[in-house]
Amino acid sequence: MADTLRQVTFERVANSSYEVRNARGGTIRVGSGGAETDFTPVELLLAAIGTCSAIDVDVVVSRRAEPTEFSAVVRGDKVRDPEEGNRMENLAVEFVVHFPEGEDGDKAREALPRAVKMSHDRLCTVSRTVELGSPITTTVND
Repeated sequence: MADTLRQVTFERVANSSYEVRNARGGTIRVGSGGAETDFTPVELLLAAIGTCSAIDVDVVVSRRAEPTEFSAVVRGDKVRDPEEGNRMENLAVEFVVHFPEGEDGDKAREALPRAVKMSHDRLCTVSRTVELGSPITTTVND
């Protein structure tokens, strides 16, 4: 059976600032928003949604032609709701992808909309989890 567990760990660096590590040794700094260049948790959520989809799309279209430009903007509105709690709404990923002229570029341009749709509808684990919802268990171990 395949290993399905995904995990990161983090340690406090300072008040509201943390260093997150993955199992492969990669690190990223996360903070509450006021500390230097640390990513906020919401920014990480936006980045995860966008890059998850980008990887799916990139794999498909790059088989046909190497993009001359591949970027995206991921945005949403942070809602502070005293009754239902804070959350993000109006999440959107806007890709900007260009390919060279020619037959291979034409094939990549033709594949692009379908690749974006497939990522959104079934491939991107992050956006699928957000859209479908998943309970989160929180515990404290002393």
